[in-house]
Amino acid sequence: MSRFAKISSIGCDYKEIDPSLDMREAVEAMKEHLRGKLSRVLPDRPDLIVLPEVCDMPRSFTGERLKAFYACRGDSILTMMRETAKKHSCYIAYPRLRQVEDGTWRNSVELIGRDGEIVGIYNKNHPVDIEISVDGVLGGKDAPVLQCDFGTVAFVICFDLNFDRLREMYVKAKPDLLVFVSMYHGGLMQQYWAYSCGSFFVSAISQSYPSQLISPLGQVLRTNTNYFDSFTEKVNLDYVLCHLNGHWEKLTAMKEKYGEQVRIVEPGYVGAVQISSESESLTVQQLVQEYELETFSDYLKRSLEFQCLPGNIEP
Repeated sequence: MSRFAKISSIGCDYKEIDPSLDMREAVEAMKEHLRGKLSRVLPDRPDLIVLPEVCDMPRSFTGERLKAFYACRGDSILTMMRETAKKHSCYIAYPRLRQVEDGTWRNSVELIGRDGEIVGIYNKNHPVDIEISVDGVLGGKDAPVLQCDFGTVAFVICFDLNFDRLREMYVKAKPDLLVFVSMYHGGLMQQYWAYSCGSFFVSAISQSYPSQLISPLGQVLRTNTNYFDSFTEKVNLDYVLCHLNGHWEKLTAMKEKYGEQVRIVEPGYVGAVQISSESESLTVQQLVQEYELETFSDYLKRSLEFQCLPGNIEP
């Protein structure tokens, strides 16, 4: 498994489609729009491409007209995404509204693998009330962590970002990468989720809001701009987070021995560092064993257990 992954975020807005077009023409116009967006990042040869929430929803289509569009679309855009993933040997996170066999709807992200097959599906756990009452979308109940050849990936869709239940599931699961597709930005919650879960966090957001790549310690590493709605960035997913307590001397010794083969990122203010190996012959797990490093989450757990011992807390 490669420790590095190139991640592309496409934070495009929704396509305005001529209302005079028939539905087949409207679907073809949407395909052309999405092909154009994908073409901006494919030359970077990304490992993963992320598109925004319900990326194939035509702007200003609502109600029965929107449902008619989805009925005509069927799985044709999914097929296009699968063909693109296979041709370019990349994963694609394709968010869409989809109708399941019993006739109900889900707001989903389908993760497509390098071979064009579906790796797994995440259904939005917390739809907003209008999605349920007007669009008939049912909330999902599972939070799968999907295995890719570069690491593990989990998903968050829009309103999900407000709910601790889902976040706490990911805190326990510890995915390497959280993928957030949305129509709203979420503000500080994006960085909090990255920090809380100890995961890289990439967002793809519509409505002209900035999409971001965030480190496991909450640092914004990359964002799209007013000129370009997409970006591609390489990340090292072979990392460990450690609190500074008990590690000052170890960090110094590690850098003295390995130099530029080891990268230590200290963002300030949070008392923790992110350690990664830049050498193909050295893994972070080897560093953990050699220097007896304690992970940040284990340190917090141990501190809480110590505090709760008899005599260490007020009666």
